[in-house]
Amino acid sequence: MRVGGRALLDRVLGACADAGRTVVVGPRRPTARPVTWALEDPPGGGPLAGLDAGLREVRAERVLVLSADLPFLAAGAVRGLVTALDDGIAGAEGAVLVDGDGREQPLVAAYRAEALRRELGLLVAEHGTLVGLPLRMLTGELSLARLPHPTASFDCDTWEDISEARARIRDDRHVLDEWISAVKAELGIELDVDTAGLLDLARDAAHGVARPAAPLTTFLVGYAAALRGGGAEAVAEAARVAGALAERWAAEADGKPS
Repeated sequence: MRVGGRALLDRVLGACADAGRTVVVGPRRPTARPVTWALEDPPGGGPLAGLDAGLREVRAERVLVLSADLPFLAAGAVRGLVTALDDGIAGAEGAVLVDGDGREQPLVAAYRAEALRRELGLLVAEHGTLVGLPLRMLTGELSLARLPHPTASFDCDTWEDISEARARIRDDRHVLDEWISAVKAELGIELDVDTAGLLDLARDAAHGVARPAAPLTTFLVGYAAALRGGGAEAVAEAARVAGALAERWAAEADGKPS
């Protein structure tokens, strides 16, 4: 499923791009970046069986556990979970996101890998299997830090959820940020874009020269920045030069001395 033109799984992968290793539990499919694949036995055995299968591919001391249907998860929330695990309550074995209604979200969390292995082993010893057991049977035994976040844990379980996510992404307050994030992910680039500055440049080119000058000018700014090595500073300098030219052009049209 896609939200904002990107697969839900790819949106989650984008939020945890700093991970040393990424394991996806489920059937193989195309992804925006390379991952390690795992599958519980039997397939569809539930969240604990899936967690166990993924954890077998993990060597790190800390592990993020993220469901693959989180359209609004961002890197900031992920980093917040890791920080809460490291710097939160003493002896914390995990840090979980808490939604706007105060509910803990154990599939948007960071854990100590050894604590997960310990509890999984105890559950197998008690029940003989992990298949079909609810995740909270494990997390209920852990010491957890809680990190409130109103939107990052929104997940898509139904068609109504998909429709709501798609509508929220197109909300006027967020649509530009969402679009820029999607384009950067699709093009495989990481760049802090000065949206306001580029929009100002486009406005000046459109008003001072001609409307089609706006997209063409911003394209040329990006191209010039790339030739100069890329990066936010190169974009800012190219935008400054082009913006000054647009002001001089407009001044001439108004009959003002330059």
